[in-house]
Amino acid sequence: MVQDFDDLRTLEASVEKSLREEKEQVEVEPKLTFGQLVADKVATFGGSWAFIGLFGLALAIWIAYNAISGARFDPFPFILLNLLLSCLAAIQAPVIMMSQNRHEARDRSRDESDYQTNLKAEIEIRVLHEKVDHLLSRQMRRLMEVQEIQIEMLRELRRD
Repeated sequence: MVQDFDDLRTLEASVEKSLREEKEQVEVEPKLTFGQLVADKVATFGGSWAFIGLFGLALAIWIAYNAISGARFDPFPFILLNLLLSCLAAIQAPVIMMSQNRHEARDRSRDESDYQTNLKAEIEIRVLHEKVDHLLSRQMRRLMEVQEIQIEMLRELRRD
């Protein structure tokens, strides 16, 4: 039982140290670089309905202009449009991935902090259980002592 308390105290100390370090890290928000800011903005706009609407409108205008007008700088198979779409996808995908990777790292850090907090709560609950068990056993011993005294008093009354 003493070994269990020592193990709990060691674990509790490591959790408290980890929580202090995590709190210090969370309080200091890192400055985002220009690339990270751009990645976040591109990911935010690229994943919105506004982007889908504007992009659909731009495609419709491009196709209508080239199909109807006499200028035809990009005739029917729309090869230039396909090239532009491929370039947009080639640039947009890695930028969005960078933003997602950074958010994933931040979420992983937050999850680790939550795990440490839950572990600390579990340790506290175990300690409380131990204290309650100790109080109950002490109370039971005291009740047994009182009962023994009462039995002894009853025996003395019978003798008289």
